[in-house]
Amino acid sequence: MSPLQPLEIVGGGLAGLALGGALRREGVPVTICEAGDYPRHRVCGEFISGLAPATIRRLGLEPMLEGSCRHRSVAWFFQNQAGPRQRLPADALGISRHRLDKRLADSFRAAGGNLRVRTRADLRAAPVGRVFATGRVAGRSPWIGLKFHALALPLAADLEVHLGKEAYVGLSGVEDGRVNVCGFFHRRPARGTGTDLFRAYLVAAGLGALAERIAAAPLDAASFSAVAGLVVDRAAGRQTGFRIGDACAMIAPFTGDGMAMAFQGAEAALDPLLAYARGQSDWAAATAATAEALRRRFHRRLGSASALHPFLLRPGRQRWLAAAARARLLPLGPLYSILH
Repeated sequence: MSPLQPLEIVGGGLAGLALGGALRREGVPVTICEAGDYPRHRVCGEFISGLAPATIRRLGLEPMLEGSCRHRSVAWFFQNQAGPRQRLPADALGISRHRLDKRLADSFRAAGGNLRVRTRADLRAAPVGRVFATGRVAGRSPWIGLKFHALALPLAADLEVHLGKEAYVGLSGVEDGRVNVCGFFHRRPARGTGTDLFRAYLVAAGLGALAERIAAAPLDAASFSAVAGLVVDRAAGRQTGFRIGDACAMIAPFTGDGMAMAFQGAEAALDPLLAYARGQSDWAAATAATAEALRRRFHRRLGSASALHPFLLRPGRQRWLAAAARARLLPLGPLYSILH
């Protein structure tokens, strides 16, 4: 039998590590190049919605997700005014990237994978056998993401969604009684550093009541993370090179679908890469097959999320959304089916 073709994955986030681990369990030689190290905090909702059991099994994610919180309810807040509490159409999972990335990295190493941390690859080069899982594509954008963990913060539901002026913030539980607080904001001349900067952004967005709640809770300052230039995409599978995860497309954060899409992208790439590694197809065919699978899987949800996104950011549309929610007309079930 001919030896399997080696593969290189650039980026050791959820998509890259999950794909690398699945390939290693099939005997494929895999090297992952990651600019950072583990464990680490990342700007992320840490809320996994819409991840099918079949995907969990295919990628061997059961041990990685062990101990995740189960989220079943959502409470809405509109400009500091409490809205209705609703049942989520399907249970979601809550687990920190600090824990999940470390578990995935350890599992990849244990499977014989070559994980090269603090290593930057040449992102301009797209040779045969190289998969880009480098995270979001940088671009000009006025949007930023901020995140930290509160250590003891009572919640009105498993997930709280707070809508402000050109901003929204999600709060949900992760392991060890922590609450992940993650916000999507239009950049403003807010002052401060770390969690103080986050509170300044909340006040600027008209979410002073949430800022006061956070100020009264113990916070993990080391968990604060920030990322700028967030670009919400409408298309997947149209980029050059072999790309998965946020390197392929980034969905609007309000969907809670980003982590699930990273894993789903890894699943979509697995069979084409196995066929290439086994000599059953060439690299061009593997790249094209994965791009088409990603387009089919994500096209509708990316477009729908982009169309819905302004309703969470613009005050006039927020008022319409608030009225629909209070009248129990907010169709969570149909929205969930469209966005997942």
